[in-house]
Amino acid sequence: RRIGYERIDTLAKYAATKNVKLLLWYNSAGDWNTVNFYTPRNKMLTHASRIEEFTKLKKMGIAGIKVDFFPGDGQSAMKYYIDILKDAAQYGIAVNFHGSTYPRGWSRTYPNLVTMEAIKGQEFITFNQQDANMQPVHATTIPFTRNLFDPMDFTPVNLSGIPGIKRKTTKAFELSLSVLFLSGIQHYGESDSGMLKQKDFVQEYMRTVPDSWDEVKFIDGYPGKYVILARRAGKQWYISGTNGENKELSLQLNLSFLKKQYKKAVLIGDDVQEKDLFSRQIDLESTYNIVMQPYGGFVIKTKED
Repeated sequence: RRIGYERIDTLAKYAATKNVKLLLWYNSAGDWNTVNFYTPRNKMLTHASRIEEFTKLKKMGIAGIKVDFFPGDGQSAMKYYIDILKDAAQYGIAVNFHGSTYPRGWSRTYPNLVTMEAIKGQEFITFNQQDANMQPVHATTIPFTRNLFDPMDFTPVNLSGIPGIKRKTTKAFELSLSVLFLSGIQHYGESDSGMLKQKDFVQEYMRTVPDSWDEVKFIDGYPGKYVILARRAGKQWYISGTNGENKELSLQLNLSFLKKQYKKAVLIGDDVQEKDLFSRQIDLESTYNIVMQPYGGFVIKTKED
């Protein structure tokens, strides 16, 4: 259903009262694009149309755009990406490219490029069971490949399940992706109704997980099998574990980088009996022994003494 500029303006004003900023979705359009039923189309296609549109967005207080359905990697397509980034930057508008080529370090030149899809992400898991079956190995491979060099809009974390799909991963696996995957803006795959069904500590975790990081440390892992990764935001460390194999995995984590100021932490992991998540306080040493369930995971969140 077409919303129109007037209702978008009303929505933007309401969002501002909640300290929420909006991104608007656009169809990239062009002769290559046969997806005619998703609008707005053609607004990004020329310099003149972009300037006209960005002027309206700036006036309404829109923070960014998400442009979808791009063509291949030919010269004209590459120029199209850059032209959008240049024009958007003039208006202080953030950009998220979907259905796109992979990133090429463009965010270093155009910091308004916050993320790009360029990955077989969460939506593919909802399409068919075969893709869902591949999620564990896929999710433990891409930290070593696609997400290693640029932001990736995977839309991770599904806790409540997917209609018509038998999810292979546990809830702790899903939760770990909030730390493992890096994106300039993180769009989570869980719905509001699904999140309301989760335990209070899970809701609190998702409410407070950082949206940007200051430091990252690779602890252990092997592509397609498992990944242990730590990220720091301010003075707090988050350590994620993700098991891509259908067998229990016991590990001794080297946490010597935490030094002595971190003695306590909260561990969120898989409760095998309840088939849900547990949360408990743990004592941290230079090493920590942990067990991940098949296709499972964990998150450790440090507590500063």
